[in-house]
Amino acid sequence: MAEVRLTKEGVEKYEKRLEYLKTTGRTEIAEQIKIARSFGDLSENAEYDAAKIEQARMEYEIVEIEAMLRNVVIIDEDNINTDVVNVGNTITVKNKTLNQEMTFQIVGSAEANPMEKRISNESPVGKGLLGHKLHETVSIQTPGGPAEFEILNISK
Repeated sequence: MAEVRLTKEGVEKYEKRLEYLKTTGRTEIAEQIKIARSFGDLSENAEYDAAKIEQARMEYEIVEIEAMLRNVVIIDEDNINTDVVNVGNTITVKNKTLNQEMTFQIVGSAEANPMEKRISNESPVGKGLLGHKLHETVSIQTPGGPAEFEILNISK
């Protein structure tokens, strides 16, 4: 697995999720399987099949999170350069094409969540803004077509 860039907050979130899956999650699914087995014939037991599928999904998620945490590079938000746009920066831009201002944090893809105003450094906008300076206007090919973004603020 390639290097995964996460904030300290992101690492904590994944560690908590992993702990939950390994303890509470496994216990709950084991109980669901036990109850489903009590229904009898396993060859036509939909509850048993569903519980086993959920168990497999959960185990896969555990493996994925463990692999990600083994390859994590923590973004040190205290030492982020604000001269140019970097992963971890919170930036305010003006989309000149739409005449709209927006503020978001650029994070690694594992932490991206547009609803929380966290965009991936691998997304067209995130990737396009990286390395650019305050007050620069950057042309980016977005899924909705070309757009121009002026960088209004770069902060930690």
